[in-house]
Amino acid sequence: MPLIEGFHDVRFPTGISLRSGGGPERKTEIVALASGREKRNQRWADSRRRYDAGYGVRSLADIHAVIAFFEERRGRLFGFRWLDRTDDASAPPGTEPTPFDQVLGTGDGATAVFQLVKRYGSDHAPYARTIAKPVAGSVRVAVGSAEAAPGHVAIDHATGRVTFAPGHIPPSGAIVTAGFRFDVPVRFDTDALSINLAAFEAGEIPSIPLVEIRP
Repeated sequence: MPLIEGFHDVRFPTGISLRSGGGPERKTEIVALASGREKRNQRWADSRRRYDAGYGVRSLADIHAVIAFFEERRGRLFGFRWLDRTDDASAPPGTEPTPFDQVLGTGDGATAVFQLVKRYGSDHAPYARTIAKPVAGSVRVAVGSAEAAPGHVAIDHATGRVTFAPGHIPPSGAIVTAGFRFDVPVRFDTDALSINLAAFEAGEIPSIPLVEIRP
C-alpha cells in the first residue's frame, strides 16, 4: 500500500465532523438495451466516500476553525484525516474492537506484512475495503486464537500495514486477524469557501465538500 502524497496527518475538527453528513459512492454504468432489459457494469472496483462538513458548522468559532484548517491545507492541495462516526471501527456499532474482528490473511511461514482491511457483507459479494489510516494505539492483532504481543508486531499508521517481527511471522495456515479504529483520508473538494454571515451570531458555510483520497 503506497503512501498518500500531499497528506497532512491531522484530523479535521471532530466537533464539526460529528454533525456532518456523507457516505460511500460507487460508479455504475447502466446501458438500456433495445429489448427493455439493461446491462450494468461496475466502473470502480472500490467505493469512494464523500462528505459535506457544512452541516456541522453551528457557530462563528466553527467557521474560524474551518477557515484555518482550509487555509493550512491550501484548499484541495493537501489531504487529511476525517472521522466518519457512522463507520470508524472494525467492530459492529456499540462494541469495542477486538483482535479477532477482521481477517487480514493466512500465514505461510514467510509473509511478514499484512494490510488492514474491513469487510462488508457476507453472503453474496462481500467487499474488502483497504484501511490505510488506523487510529494510533487502537490496532490489536491476533494470530490464530492468541493476541500478538506489542513487541511482536509493528503498525504503520500512515499505510495500515501490519509487520511481524523476525521470529514471530505467522506460521503456515494460521489466520491473521485484527481490530482497530480508523479515519478516512480525504481532501477538500473545492478551492473556495462560501461563508454566509446573515445570521451574525452563528453564521454558516452552506457546503464544505470533501472526497476520499484513494491510496
